[in-house]
Amino acid sequence: MASLKSQQYRFLKYRLALLISLLIIVPLGYMIRFHGAAPEWMNDLFGSIAYEIFLILLVALLFPKASPLWTAIGVCLATCMVEFLQLWHPPFLEAMRATLPGRLVLGNSFTWSDFLSYFIGSFFGWAWMWGLRQQTIVRSGVL
Repeated sequence: MASLKSQQYRFLKYRLALLISLLIIVPLGYMIRFHGAAPEWMNDLFGSIAYEIFLILLVALLFPKASPLWTAIGVCLATCMVEFLQLWHPPFLEAMRATLPGRLVLGNSFTWSDFLSYFIGSFFGWAWMWGLRQQTIVRSGVL
């Protein structure tokens, strides 16, 4: 059994790997979505995949003991719910969508094809989180 100090070190290492991953995926996602050389629909697809990966890694950073599978499922369900919220246009949501952060988080138009990118992004986010966890925590015998 790993000592408490060893456990804390492994979780710190895991969180550091998650933070570095976030620092990579955020600019990559924005670059793809807003400055990609591919057709607009493809930039949107890959940008949404990066967004889903970002959310999974962010949840993992905030809750490092969370299961990669349940984190990916939870984030996927949440983003699907946000997508459905785009069908609803009450004044308070419209006011939020009028700002850049609100538009980035809530979106502004419902599209069935976005669900494909959420599922793909959740799979890749799960794989990324699982891989980091394997490299930093599981192999050391902490979990």
